[in-house]
Amino acid sequence: MTHPSILRHATQAVRVDDVVIGGAAPIVVQSMTNTDTADINTTTKQVHELAIAGSELVRITVNTSEAAEAVPHIRRRLDALGCKVPLIGDFHYNGHRLLTEYPECAKALAKYRINPGNVGKNRKGEDQFAMMIAVARQYDKPVRIGVNWGSLDQDLVVRMMDDNAKLPVPKDVREVTREALIVSALQSAQRAEELGLSRDRIVLSCKVSEVQDLIAVYQELAKRCDYALHLGLTEAGMGSKGIVASTAALSVLLQQGIGDTIRVSLTPAPGGARTEEVVVAQEILQTMGLRSFTPMVTACPGCGRTTSTVFQELAQHIQNYLRAQMPVWREQYSGVEEMTVAVMGCIVNGPGESKMANIGISLPGTGETPSAPVYVDGEKTVTLRGDNIAEEFTRIVNEYVARKYQKK
Repeated sequence: MTHPSILRHATQAVRVDDVVIGGAAPIVVQSMTNTDTADINTTTKQVHELAIAGSELVRITVNTSEAAEAVPHIRRRLDALGCKVPLIGDFHYNGHRLLTEYPECAKALAKYRINPGNVGKNRKGEDQFAMMIAVARQYDKPVRIGVNWGSLDQDLVVRMMDDNAKLPVPKDVREVTREALIVSALQSAQRAEELGLSRDRIVLSCKVSEVQDLIAVYQELAKRCDYALHLGLTEAGMGSKGIVASTAALSVLLQQGIGDTIRVSLTPAPGGARTEEVVVAQEILQTMGLRSFTPMVTACPGCGRTTSTVFQELAQHIQNYLRAQMPVWREQYSGVEEMTVAVMGCIVNGPGESKMANIGISLPGTGETPSAPVYVDGEKTVTLRGDNIAEEFTRIVNEYVARKYQKK
């Protein structure tokens, strides 16, 4: 599903195992573990959790010999769990050595992420980049050339700054730095092609931490190439700040048809779930009408007419239930992810919003009759009362899914 008002930027399709990035494929959601990859049990567990949450690609850090040795074991354990999510290896500084010295790691990974700014300098860097591309070619693996604002090739920046200073009217330093990101990505991609890696094995990203910079960089990058593009605001932050910043940046670009795969780089709260970033990425795409992942719940914000918290509790209950149930429903039914549910708090907008959803309930506001009419596909079917409204409404949702959606 893609909203008709959004025309996707034409890019080269890249296959990562059974997942396709770019071309006419749906925008792909990905995430990254924050475990020590050498810890096989913990990393396997988190990858599995991210995949269940809906991450279609999962990136893992490969920074040591121990991590590289662990990768094929992690892959085998995931396969034993029936988890086929492709694993992406994140390499910095020593990727050339790890990929060549640990061939089982190189084969187990579905894609490699290379940061040109951290490969090495001058001739040494060129040789090490070539080594990584040679491994990618040997095992037919795609590569994401991921340039990052915080680890940009400083030799390139200095050269471009010097050239800029010689101009009659020099550009702003920030503008030159943004251009350096784009040049680094495109030159690295061109070099990869010269080394024999085909365009349908290359994904580009240019990550920054500020919203306007990300928008400017990707708008220009999309003008200059047709490589598949990975979007993400790096170091987005914690909590609402990280969510808002990522949503603001990605939504502008996605609305312009730019982006083939996304990651929301949230800093989890202490003890918080890593899967939150997957949920946010899915909700960005679904609320924009680009993809459907799980039934969406419409709920009113509450006002002076809704002093009771019953509708808030029911909305939370239903939203949590739908997301928890989706892995089961996804295997059983086609199209259930497009179902809409409304949980409303009073008579003002309650019946109207409930009728517009596939299933809706309008709970009583302050001073209203203690009854909750339920609407199914626009028609009132039953009125719920008493202390078991949540359980009864959940049962109605389950019955609707079983009746409405075709079994696979």
